[in-house]
Amino acid sequence: MTNDPVNSPTHYKYNDKGIECIEAIEAALSHTEYEGYLRGQIFKYTWRCNYKGKKLEDLQKAQWYLNRLVEFVKKQ
Repeated sequence: MTNDPVNSPTHYKYNDKGIECIEAIEAALSHTEYEGYLRGQIFKYTWRCNYKGKKLEDLQKAQWYLNRLVEFVKKQ
């Protein structure tokens, strides 16, 4: 299993069912809560991108969450 730190980090797949943490979070939260969670993740990664030493990776992570938010809103 290769590790993709932006799209599918191995440390978020701690189970034998292939369920990722983000899928469990979406299932556990209401629509409003999940949208807020995604927006918070976007904020977090854009906020810290200049300070952690991995600017491009943090911006790619923010983009990943933004793409997920766009797809989530499209389904509503």
